[in-house]
Amino acid sequence: MEAPGGTVSAAVREHLRQLCLHEFPCGAGSWNKSRFLPQTWRTWRELTPREEEAGSPGEETVEDLLGLVCSPQSPWALAEGSSAEDRFLRELAIRNPLMLKDAFLFSYFRSLRVVDRQVSVVDKDLLKFPKLEELVLSANQIKEIDAVNLPPTLKVLELYGNAVTSLECLCARPPPRLQHLGLGHNKLLGPLQSLYVTSEHWPNLVSLDLSFNDLTDLQGMVASLGTLQHLRLLVLQGNPLALVPHYRGFTIDSLARLCVLDDITVSSSEKHQFRGLRHSADFLPHEAQLVVTIGNVRGVLDASVLDPEPGPQGPFISYSYYVTYDFVEDEEGEGREYGGVLAEIVKPSPSVEQLEEEVPEEAAAGTPADDEAEDSDSAESLPTTVSQSQSPSQSAELEESVVSGGSPSTSLRGSIDSAGELAKLRPRMDPRLCPSPGTVLFSTVRKPWADVMPCNYELQHTLRDLVPLKAFLLAGTTVTIVEEKILSWPTVPPPVDNPLPAKKGKGAKDKKGKEEKDKAAKEEKETKAQKGPKKKKEVSKDLRQDPPVLRVLGSGLVVLEPLLAGESLVSTVCNFGVIRTLESDRMTLLRVPPLPAFPTEMVLGTDGHAAGADDSDYQPEPLTVEVQIQLNQCRSKEEALRTILV
Repeated sequence: MEAPGGTVSAAVREHLRQLCLHEFPCGAGSWNKSRFLPQTWRTWRELTPREEEAGSPGEETVEDLLGLVCSPQSPWALAEGSSAEDRFLRELAIRNPLMLKDAFLFSYFRSLRVVDRQVSVVDKDLLKFPKLEELVLSANQIKEIDAVNLPPTLKVLELYGNAVTSLECLCARPPPRLQHLGLGHNKLLGPLQSLYVTSEHWPNLVSLDLSFNDLTDLQGMVASLGTLQHLRLLVLQGNPLALVPHYRGFTIDSLARLCVLDDITVSSSEKHQFRGLRHSADFLPHEAQLVVTIGNVRGVLDASVLDPEPGPQGPFISYSYYVTYDFVEDEEGEGREYGGVLAEIVKPSPSVEQLEEEVPEEAAAGTPADDEAEDSDSAESLPTTVSQSQSPSQSAELEESVVSGGSPSTSLRGSIDSAGELAKLRPRMDPRLCPSPGTVLFSTVRKPWADVMPCNYELQHTLRDLVPLKAFLLAGTTVTIVEEKILSWPTVPPPVDNPLPAKKGKGAKDKKGKEEKDKAAKEEKETKAQKGPKKKKEVSKDLRQDPPVLRVLGSGLVVLEPLLAGESLVSTVCNFGVIRTLESDRMTLLRVPPLPAFPTEMVLGTDGHAAGADDSDYQPEPLTVEVQIQLNQCRSKEEALRTILV
């Protein structure tokens, strides 16, 4: 027998074999042979009817055999979820097994469901089913279908989850009575697919499902669907063309007979809201708009409480925190907006790149007021790049500092010249600090530690290349909370070589020393009079900063597939678990003055611990960040036309 999985007919034969229609308790055998004796023998036995009623001692009655196949506890029972056709054939194999001939089976089947059987070929043996009306071949490996092998009586054809790349193969001789065609989750691609969904090929089509393919030409597809006079149900969600803001309104206004679009009933008010939108099709932008919003970050450990107090020679340690996420690159849209800045991130080398920003020497000389001003600014879209603030040699220094963990006092001027040495260091870096291939890494503005850190980040991504966007939404985006640690050191001025004065007598030396003291006191007095009150020394001008050390506090995947399935908003709180402890919270309370961010019931006791806070009742707040991604969708004709002016 041909191995199952190659053709549809082979899969059907294998299924019938698994039904065991000719084995106990079905079929004819020693358990019921007296019921199927030759007619001449039965005529002779009619002379003694009582003996026939008794039957042989080893035979079973029809009722007992039916009980064996119908009882859920029976080992001969069908698996749960079996079709009505399978149950009927099993019962028929007990009541009248002699009917189960090939001719009967071919004429009996009106519906065939061959699902997930590794079928790749639709063979001509399907034409042996003269009454077949429904054919389900989902979750197989079919790439092409020879429509000549499809029975002309078909009314329903489902090919979900296969690898069909074009509708052209179905249009050679399509079943003329077909009313439903399901081709969701295939690989249909290209604008030419709209040529094969016209009334010329499917004159009686009522329902069409082309969901989750790679169709991009909305205008051409809708124009072809408009020729299907009987079309009432349409599913196009999951295609790149459904990501544009005016998708639903334009489709509803163009297909006036449509009753259901993407499993949502088309109401009369919805038709009225988008009335006339089809006339502006040539002016509507073919691009998707997604808005990313990042809210509050909670549960971050204040790492500064774990560091020792800095000495006169440092190091002075500062911490800041930010959130990153990756988003798909659009060479036609964002690539032009940001220029070459994104190129180094989108196309990394085969080794893992460390995406950090080294503070330039000019920024290292800034005042604390500059840092506060930066934190107070509203969040902007700043793709995290290596090229923004450092040269390749500085990048090598940064990688060496972060990976090796050497002493901060070690000079960082020497760079790694050997590419081999740098490649050995890269695998040790955290890959979560790098964007996925084909994406760009975006980050919020750095914030100092707080119990609740508001990011106030919002950015609209406009993308014209919709096929990569669909693949990105299927994969999801990775959200990461990053801690940035910077060590600052006092700048040691170079020693000044002053020549020793010539040795003079004691009297002359004392006289000169007194004159110098008087002169210095006079100059100091004049300086105070000119400058007024003494200002606080700007410590940062006397400090040099090491390259920042990055640490991932939490990272996780945000699922974006609902945006393809018709949802307009994905809103979630990413929970990365607890990183704070009771001891660290106590140290934070001891170090930080009371703020509204801390619970009022947590008051320090005389022993330095949180009074009234029992260890058993301690519930640390997990590390979380609020993330929201919205796909812009027009709710009326006016909103759609407004996008033309933007």
